[in-house]
Amino acid sequence: MTTADRFRSAVDSRDLTAIGELFTEDVRLYSPVKFTPFEGRPMVLGLFGVLLRTFEDFRYVGRLDGAAESGAGREDTESPAAVLVFRATVNGKQIHGIDLLHLDADGRIEEITVMVRPQSAVMALGEAVLAGLVADGLVPAP
Repeated sequence: MTTADRFRSAVDSRDLTAIGELFTEDVRLYSPVKFTPFEGRPMVLGLFGVLLRTFEDFRYVGRLDGAAESGAGREDTESPAAVLVFRATVNGKQIHGIDLLHLDADGRIEEITVMVRPQSAVMALGEAVLAGLVADGLVPAP
């Protein structure tokens, strides 16, 4: 079973422990609603806790495998990557998106880039996630 398969299974079962075991300690998550990445396993795992509560009817609907450059200081070098395509609803808005997983040499997830469309869904997601992060004490209130 590949890392992408294990990640998908962990997300499908909402198992934060299993998700966290797939991350490097310094994992980064690039969000569609924040310019700088969420960094480090505790923060990214906390974000996943919020996301699992925020998304309604979240489901992966496709997968692509290959290689891609990451932002991990190796911009000129491709590393193994997988794209998981998803659909969900947030506050009544239909979302279509992807999770781009960049893997390290040991097959652990070192970077995730999340892309979501349409813009109205990105805004709804951003508002819901911010409220969850504040409620969980992961970021200060704006």
